[in-house]
Amino acid sequence: MTARPNIVIVLADDLGFSDIAPFGGEIDTPHLTRLSDRGIRMSSYYVTPRCSPSRAALMTGQNPHSVGIGVLTTDNRPNGYPGSLSAEVPTIAEHLSGHGYACGLFGKWHLSSDIENPGETWPTRRGFDEFHGILQGSSGYFRPRLMDGEERVDERELPEDFHLTDHVTQRAVDFIRRRGQAGAPFLAMLTYTAPHWPLHAREEEIATYRERYASGWDGMRQQRLEGLHREGLYSGIHDVAAGQDLPAWGENAQWEIERMSVYAAQVEAMDRGIGAVLDSLEETGVDDDTLVLFFSDNGGCAEELPTDNPHFPRKTEPRTTRTGDPVRFGNDPAIMPGPADTFQSYGVNWATVSNTPFRKWKSWVHEGGISTPFLASWPAGGIPPGGAVSPDLGHVTDILPTVLDIVGADRTGVGRSLLSSWQRPEITGPERTLCWEHIGNAAVRRGSWKLVREWGRPWELYHLTTDRIEAHDLAQQHPELVAELAQIYARWCEEQGVIDWQDVLDDHAERGFGPGQATS
Repeated sequence: MTARPNIVIVLADDLGFSDIAPFGGEIDTPHLTRLSDRGIRMSSYYVTPRCSPSRAALMTGQNPHSVGIGVLTTDNRPNGYPGSLSAEVPTIAEHLSGHGYACGLFGKWHLSSDIENPGETWPTRRGFDEFHGILQGSSGYFRPRLMDGEERVDERELPEDFHLTDHVTQRAVDFIRRRGQAGAPFLAMLTYTAPHWPLHAREEEIATYRERYASGWDGMRQQRLEGLHREGLYSGIHDVAAGQDLPAWGENAQWEIERMSVYAAQVEAMDRGIGAVLDSLEETGVDDDTLVLFFSDNGGCAEELPTDNPHFPRKTEPRTTRTGDPVRFGNDPAIMPGPADTFQSYGVNWATVSNTPFRKWKSWVHEGGISTPFLASWPAGGIPPGGAVSPDLGHVTDILPTVLDIVGADRTGVGRSLLSSWQRPEITGPERTLCWEHIGNAAVRRGSWKLVREWGRPWELYHLTTDRIEAHDLAQQHPELVAELAQIYARWCEEQGVIDWQDVLDDHAERGFGPGQATS
């Protein structure tokens, strides 16, 4: 085992649990399969249910509320969260810079409330030698608000065939080749926006999927269940989340086919980029000596983008693109997503498919919101090839302690090292307790038991070893356990600085703001 391996962390944005081939999905992801075959998978790896909080936890190894990111990146002080990553807690890049690593971030940051004025919360001030991507939560893929370091890139300088996924991939590949040839260790974080809305992809890539989704979502979850079963990731082959039946297929069929086809094309573009990264590691001869991780920041996103959203163009207020063509917007079947002059999402039904077999979606703390596919590869570090499945419980706060464990540094963060779980995937670690909170949605998992609730609703209790789809609420049968786990959750909230969501809503109402549930 090397003392200082290179580290590549690839983070998808709003990817569902069963979207990729190594987790039973039908989208073409051969390079993620390639990565899986070189290492292991985790079947019970958790993140937070939203973009910014997961990034905060990844960067610091801390629960996000304690480092300034309780919701997203709006500064809601004095009665809410700062919305910026705390400067008092070192990032993974700051830790590794102190151990001789060159650090680059390529893609989405989404950890600063002020994205106009360079400051202490920007990635260039948080240990990253290079940053190329977007500071905000979402952006168009063809003409994004792109940053190079701390300088805004003039969109007029972008080539006609520009696409954000391809572009940040190339910058990461260039970084890996330069640093790999130099011989010093590096951290390359490739934080894709894909497949986060807007649905933007090239026509030739979309066309590949139209026939595949022509029959809609009918039977799609069953197909994915069979894929999960085949991959050794889920044994309840006939079970999908209760209470999430999909509507009959047929209404607006062409519109729905197009939405999922563009989404799939976005995932495939990301996979193609991951292939380029793996190729660059091989070309520089550092592939065996590089830890490569892949996961998503939360589950599939059920958000529908309304036509009356003031942040986006309205159909009733037409505007033109820089080429003079009319902007296409909305969920009118005649206005298909994909091109640069559209701005849409794929909606609740396809998100339900993405999160097969689990309940709920991004923003919720039921399994669909916080469960992600996870891959890890490091041949020189003792991670066996072959795609074995580790059943151990992992969490996004574990990444920093694991990396520090690998480089021989003092561990920090609330998580634990997962290295032994990756090296011996057949072994399950000791029982642990995890908690979540997001916009009032709450959960605590201890061992196989999970207590969970939606904001404003009663606690539900599930035994995840036998019921991971959260179909059978056992709260009435075990009131003492509900009370015990609820007390654990309450203590965690106090320790982590969680602000009661009702207090946040009351403050927003007094100040004339909305509920602060921006969708990015």
